[in-house]
Amino acid sequence: MSEETTDLLFTELGLSEYVLQAIQSVGYEQPSPIQAAAIPPLLEGRDIVGMAQTGTGKTAAFALPLLSRLNTEQRQPQILVLAPTRELAIQVAEAFKRYASNIPNFQVVPIYGGSDMAGQLRQLKRGAQVVVGTPGRVMDHLRRGTLDISKLQSLVLDEADEMLRMGFIDDVEWILEHTPKERQTALFSATMPKQIKNVASKHLNNPHEIRIKSSTATGENIEQVYWMVSGTNKLDALTRILEVEPFEGMIIFARTKNATVELAEKLEARGYAASALNGDMNQQLRERTIERLKSGKLDIVVATDVAARGIDVERVSHVLNYDIPYDSEAYVHRIGRTGRAGRTGKAILFVAPREKRLLYTIEKATRQPIKHMELPTGEAVTAHRIDQFKQQIDDVFNAAVDLSFYNDLLADYSHQNDRSPEEIASAMAYLLQKERPLQVKFAPVKSERAVLGKSDRDNKGPKKARVNDADLQRYRLEVGRSHEVRPGDIVGAIANEANIDSQYIGHIKLFDEFSTVDLPKGMTPEVMQVLKKVRVRNRPLNISEDNGPRHDGPPAGKKPRTGGPKPEGKRAPGKFDSKSKTAKPKSKVRHKDQKNKGYRAKNVDS
Repeated sequence: MSEETTDLLFTELGLSEYVLQAIQSVGYEQPSPIQAAAIPPLLEGRDIVGMAQTGTGKTAAFALPLLSRLNTEQRQPQILVLAPTRELAIQVAEAFKRYASNIPNFQVVPIYGGSDMAGQLRQLKRGAQVVVGTPGRVMDHLRRGTLDISKLQSLVLDEADEMLRMGFIDDVEWILEHTPKERQTALFSATMPKQIKNVASKHLNNPHEIRIKSSTATGENIEQVYWMVSGTNKLDALTRILEVEPFEGMIIFARTKNATVELAEKLEARGYAASALNGDMNQQLRERTIERLKSGKLDIVVATDVAARGIDVERVSHVLNYDIPYDSEAYVHRIGRTGRAGRTGKAILFVAPREKRLLYTIEKATRQPIKHMELPTGEAVTAHRIDQFKQQIDDVFNAAVDLSFYNDLLADYSHQNDRSPEEIASAMAYLLQKERPLQVKFAPVKSERAVLGKSDRDNKGPKKARVNDADLQRYRLEVGRSHEVRPGDIVGAIANEANIDSQYIGHIKLFDEFSTVDLPKGMTPEVMQVLKKVRVRNRPLNISEDNGPRHDGPPAGKKPRTGGPKPEGKRAPGKFDSKSKTAKPKSKVRHKDQKNKGYRAKNVDS
């Protein structure tokens, strides 16, 4: 079957209440074509073969119905998803977690090569209903007996043609042969080469076939750029762009209804004519908001995907994706709100480091590169504000306003206080711009290379220098060795959740009940609030400035040596050279579990 459009709602597809609640919380209302076609047969327990391009919403197409059939009382794996790469495995696992947010006691475990096997073993031992993994690592666990699939209900082969291209097809067949015969199987592939057809005919039972035509072409009259979220608060980055970017009307896309209201209110507080547009608004209020955008009474509308469908406003010159969409179709629909009627438009995309695979997926599906943009500098914002200030003065003179009263008033002040006209004008300019200073300075913004890490993008150019210790402040974290915390956990949590690049994470020291870490001075209250809530080993960091002693004594579990030889066999492993029996010098540590993410902690005392 082939479908290009759908008027269905998720509520009409028979999904479980838990899943529908999660869909509503992320702001989804209408399924994409692949979702509308795949969900009903998967809910019925049928096997399917789905042909659809990357970025058409395939993950939700199989995750939503399979989660709806989940037995929450059973802790053994019921769903196994095979993915060609570790990045896709992580992305699919995160999607399952998001869609199962209201399912009690739900657990999903991603397993892939190049990561800590011990951690995966612990997670599997605790129990999980869903396992997402690469073929090689899944085979490894099956051979070890550490992955029990005896209760498996459903198996998904995601991007099967990519697994064939990477040489995994034999591994996939081996796994299929070791799964229960009564399982349900879903195979998704962008193309259908002979080998994939053979796998489908051999291992699937009378599969329901779905073919979705991709409609992800984007207009050539739309300039597309992205900014890699890198230490600067997203709202601050947005306001920098709004200050400098010349736009008539703009639609900003957020992922949830609550986010549209919150962001619109914050923009209004900063002086912008902005309003939210989401599914909670009645039709009359929605139409009034769009009419205000058309007439110029509103310059910015903050919208969800569903609420923005059908908007056709010529003066919308810019679309800004504050939250990256989860599939390419949604991205194309979003940026299609600009560049209407033959006009040019601009689309800006915010991408967090952990979302970079979604960026690559969009580029692949649309067959168009999205260029990297730099945030406007303090100098650029200053120049723009000065131009606006001068224009305000010109507007007064061009309007032929009678200034005689003010001339006399200031001449009198000048005579009484012995102030020159220039000094008085400067004081007046200061009063006028006091709440919005003309001179703006921002902290340096990290380059794309520093954010993406060593293995991403072109990987060229000189190595980034470490931030100066004088620019760092020591902070206390309420997690330590007794909570089984490692330095790599701290680096990963801070880098991922607060978007602070690893080069700005300094000295880390672990103690029994707490840890210390050196981070950039002058972090914004927003970043501090994020860091307070970040969890490591299921404990919040509760970060605070460390104004007490420097804690330079021995870290947790290490007693100071009081002299005399140590008893034989009591030497701490790894701390002394086996030949010279002399202490090794402290060295920079690159954590194994972080090596593929570009994170690097410096001078770690563990």
